[in-house]
Amino acid sequence: MRSAVEQLAAKHREAYDGPSADATERQHTRGKLTVRERLDVLFDEDTFVELEPLRRHRASGLGLEDRKPYTDGVVVGWGEVHGRTVFVYAHDFRIFGGALGEAHAQKIHKIMDMALAAGAPLVSLNDGAGARIQEGVTALAGYGGIFQRNTRASGVIPQISVMLGPCAGGAAYSPALTDFVFMVRETSQMFITGPDVVQAVTGEKVSQNGLGGADVHAEVSGVAHFAYDDERTCLEEVRYLLSLLPQNNMEMPPVEPTGDPADRRCEELLDLVPVNGNQPYDMREVIAAIADDGEYLELQERWANSVICALTRLNGAVVGIVANQPQSLAGVLDIHSSEKAARFVQMCDAFNIPLVTMLDVPGFLPGVDQEHGGIIRHGAKLLYAYCNATVPRIQLILRKAYGGAYIVMDSRSVGADLSFAWPTNEIAVMGAEGAVSVIFRREIAGSTDPVTTRNLLIQEYREELMHPYYAAERGLVDDVIDPAETRRILIRSLAVLRSKHAELPRRKHGNQPV
Repeated sequence: MRSAVEQLAAKHREAYDGPSADATERQHTRGKLTVRERLDVLFDEDTFVELEPLRRHRASGLGLEDRKPYTDGVVVGWGEVHGRTVFVYAHDFRIFGGALGEAHAQKIHKIMDMALAAGAPLVSLNDGAGARIQEGVTALAGYGGIFQRNTRASGVIPQISVMLGPCAGGAAYSPALTDFVFMVRETSQMFITGPDVVQAVTGEKVSQNGLGGADVHAEVSGVAHFAYDDERTCLEEVRYLLSLLPQNNMEMPPVEPTGDPADRRCEELLDLVPVNGNQPYDMREVIAAIADDGEYLELQERWANSVICALTRLNGAVVGIVANQPQSLAGVLDIHSSEKAARFVQMCDAFNIPLVTMLDVPGFLPGVDQEHGGIIRHGAKLLYAYCNATVPRIQLILRKAYGGAYIVMDSRSVGADLSFAWPTNEIAVMGAEGAVSVIFRREIAGSTDPVTTRNLLIQEYREELMHPYYAAERGLVDDVIDPAETRRILIRSLAVLRSKHAELPRRKHGNQPV
């Protein structure tokens, strides 16, 4: 009896261990790993548990009767990443091109439901050709079930989409609904309509990568949070991101021991930020100086460059950083940077990640294109995200903080728990030059020496209304601090705020600007 059972199991195991060697070779030739190889990289060794490996489709017609491979082109299950449970579904491009059919979709629906019920992250390894044409409307309904579950799990468990091949048509909406999107250059693409359709409709000729490749979505559309050169590096970075996230919205992110002293002075910050407000510097150097061991993970690094969104650790605890980048457009807020920061703030708030907002912002980007593009509506997204956030929030003003952009970037008036400023801070409605030109335009125009008069008025305006302690004297800044003490002060403040409890008004949901 035992021998018969073992023989039967061996027969089935051989059947579902994978497609032919030729199909595997073609996968490798494209520079892609097989589905099993990907799972080996993603999960801790020998922890992956597969569900429904013997599942096959029941469709008939168009040649499907004789093609009923096990798994039906998707591998689902769970395993451990850094010792914590993570659920996964992974397309197998070698079977029906990873196309989604009824049985394929039901497997995905099941693992998504399990992830939500267990309160554990869900990772999707996407490498599929879209809906299985032979199965018609049932395949389309399968996508609808995925989208509905993506939405239901949003803000409850972390959802990560890893694009490792093509993702076209309606299939692209599932990654867009998740929290993070990873892509691999040359081998992964995302688009609603492919190059052939684009050319037929618009006459524009474009390649798949030119239309929806990793660099396009990392630099132009902002759809991708991360883009890497190869799959192994990509999957290793997914593991790193998971180490910074909680299992679900009811837990705190994991705290890791660090050898970086909590009271370490950051002497390099004393000379890093120029006193001259028109002189740029790299805000990434500021973040690296205060972060544990100088390490941080930046999201959407190459899109909307005037703002930086990053996850890092301070004394072992995960913190979200939102910071203006003076090296790009002087750190202004525009349509894209407002959207980028708003999405990040919402993610951090959903998963109990405290926020530190670092300001050096001259305002919102002026221009007809920005106004006609809806900068008011898009800027309101960031304002709404901050006002709605209940996690600990600290504002740090390094240098310029002008106008509405100062308010939007988590000022005390919109709910920041604490606000600190460096001695180089300038908080005002606008820069001194612009303010004087508006307030004293008649005096300047009527002066016998307009240039000297204007310069004297600018100096007086700065001394009276823009000196470093003006906001602190009025209680809008809690303290003006030594830049070298920034790390120590942030760590101590976050420790105090760790037990913060805040509730929003009872409601179904807000009507945020979208």
